[in-house]
Amino acid sequence: MTTIILTQYSGSILGPVARILGWIMNWIYLFLANVFRIENIGITIIVLTILIYMCMLPLTIKQQKFSKLQQKMQPEVKAIQEKYKGKRDQESQLAMNEETQALYAKYGISPTGTCLPFLLQMPVFLALYRVIYNVPAYVSSVKAAFDGVVDGIIHTAGYQGIMEKFLESMNLTQQIKADFNNPDLSTVKNFIVDSIYKMPTSGWETLSDSFPNLHDVIFSTREQLNHMNAFLGMNISDSPVTIISNSFQEKSYLFVVLAFLIPVVSYVSQIINIKLMPQADTDNPMAKQMKTMNYTMPLISVGITFTVPVGLGIYWIFSSLTRGVQQYFVNKHIQNLDLDEVIAKNVEKRKKKLEKMGINENQIRNAAKMSTKSNVQLSATMSKAERDSKIEKAYEYRKTANPNSLTAKANLVKDFNERNNK
Repeated sequence: MTTIILTQYSGSILGPVARILGWIMNWIYLFLANVFRIENIGITIIVLTILIYMCMLPLTIKQQKFSKLQQKMQPEVKAIQEKYKGKRDQESQLAMNEETQALYAKYGISPTGTCLPFLLQMPVFLALYRVIYNVPAYVSSVKAAFDGVVDGIIHTAGYQGIMEKFLESMNLTQQIKADFNNPDLSTVKNFIVDSIYKMPTSGWETLSDSFPNLHDVIFSTREQLNHMNAFLGMNISDSPVTIISNSFQEKSYLFVVLAFLIPVVSYVSQIINIKLMPQADTDNPMAKQMKTMNYTMPLISVGITFTVPVGLGIYWIFSSLTRGVQQYFVNKHIQNLDLDEVIAKNVEKRKKKLEKMGINENQIRNAAKMSTKSNVQLSATMSKAERDSKIEKAYEYRKTANPNSLTAKANLVKDFNERNNK
């Protein structure tokens, strides 16, 4: 199976999202080119990043409201947990769950309040990564810049073998699984664009040596792409490692510093953004794990940023800066909120939602109480031998449950909760 790096991502979930974001990025590029005479992918990435995060602002505010309400209700949650601490019987567990659900209902929020905003944001950001990594697949002007050199290569006798040797000389055979004998000409052209776009800047000389009859068109294509891809003098399709290596050889130490700053600034901007985020309860084990991960991930991203194209580094830097600016103003907004008013609105919304479903709060509470009571009564009427027999049968059923069944999934959740409640 072949891999075409620069074709549009075809995933069933991220693919359509990437195409929409790619269309927006292409529109931004054309707008900047036609109105401001700016034909630059780096600036386009910056504008796209800011625009995406502005669109996500309502979800960010919703998440922060939920976090603030969680902080406010945390003492009551701890009180419930303390009340049933050490009690593992079914009656106590069901009662604790009932009281916890009632507490969430009191504040008008759901225990999964941040899941929906998070699930909505993740496909967007992952798809945006795909678009930025494969710019020529989405920005028509960039893809068109390759037309002259691609057509020239296609019409060169024996170009298939020449391109295979070129990939090998550029150490790109692991990244681009190209079949230059493919009967689909458009696929072959994509392979060629892959090869040119993924090669380091120094590869232009090798390409010109490989196709000496195309020297002029290769030179003009390089100049056009350098103009599009230049950001602070660096080519955004090159990785910082490549830029540092080439700059040392050419004794261009300014570019060594600039390339080194891309990962460093990316790390610093992420740390600033984390500092601006609301701090979770440090007594919560999950919060402690999240805090550790928040400071570990930026460190990991430093290593990644050194090896990916500078364009992705630009995206990470400006996404962190944009989030930081947003977070500053969101914090101001959240601080001025009347939480009692927010709770009252949440409760009213929840009540209306339940009414639309034909459910009222009393029905939910009564059903929960009846369920708890019936389970306890049933347990009380059984002999010890009957209870042990039922427990043994349930255990055997759990072991043989289909791993894809709802029972198996529920067992996994139960085991997880039991381990973490010990």
